[in-house]
Amino acid sequence: MEKYIKENANDVVHHLEYNAERPHLIIPEYGRHLQKLIDQATEIADRDERNKAAKYIIQVMGSLNPHLRDVPDFQHKLWDQIFIMSDFRLDVDSPYPVPTREVINLKPERLAYPQKNPKYRFYGNNIKYMINVANSWEEGEMKSALVKVIANHMKKSYLSWNKDTVTDAVIFEHLLELSDGKLNLLQSSEELLTTTDIMRTNKKTSNKNMPQNAKIKNNKNGKKPFVKNNNKNPK
Repeated sequence: MEKYIKENANDVVHHLEYNAERPHLIIPEYGRHLQKLIDQATEIADRDERNKAAKYIIQVMGSLNPHLRDVPDFQHKLWDQIFIMSDFRLDVDSPYPVPTREVINLKPERLAYPQKNPKYRFYGNNIKYMINVANSWEEGEMKSALVKVIANHMKKSYLSWNKDTVTDAVIFEHLLELSDGKLNLLQSSEELLTTTDIMRTNKKTSNKNMPQNAKIKNNKNGKKPFVKNNNKNPK
C-alpha cells in the first residue's frame, strides 16, 4: 500500500482550472461533464464503440430533460444537439438526418411589414385585408353582406379608440378611401349598428375580461356599485 503523500497547498492553488481558460461550451445547459463525454466519444477510433458511446450520451441527455420525453421528435432534437455540441466532428450512425453547419447557421428571411404608416391606425391592418378581399369578389349578395360587416367592424373599432359618437357617413367615407373608391356606400340606404348597441357590446366584452375573483355588488341604496376583491388580505 502506497504511503499517503500530503499535497502542497501552493501547488493545488497554482493548478486550479478557471472557466475562462476552459474550452467554450456550445450548449451550456448540459454542463461541462457532458461536453467532455462528447469530446471523448469523438476521439474513439472504433466505429462500433463510438456508436455505443453516442447512444449512451443520448440516454444521459434524455434523463436531464424528463419533462420533454413526451414531446414529439424529442429524440430527433437530442441527436441534432449531440452533433452540434461535437462541432459536427462526431461520425456515428444517426437514426435521423445529420445536420450540417450551414443549415444550423441559416438565417431566416426578413419579414415584410404589412403597412408602415396607415392613415387610420385605429382600424388596424386586418380591416385593410378584408377590404382587399371584398374588392376581389364579384358583385352580389355575398359581397354586399361582407361590405356591411366590414363597415360595422370599422365603426366598432372607431368607437373603441375614440370614445365619442360617429356618423355612418364618416365610416362610409373612410371605407371609400381605404378601398380606393371601389366600395361606395355613401348613396346607399344601409344603416350600421347604432353607437349605443356597439358601446353596450364593448362593455359586455370588458366585463368578461375582469378577474373572476372580483365581484360587482350594489350597496344598500343601489346608487354606486363597488368591487369586492376576495384576494385582498384583511388588515
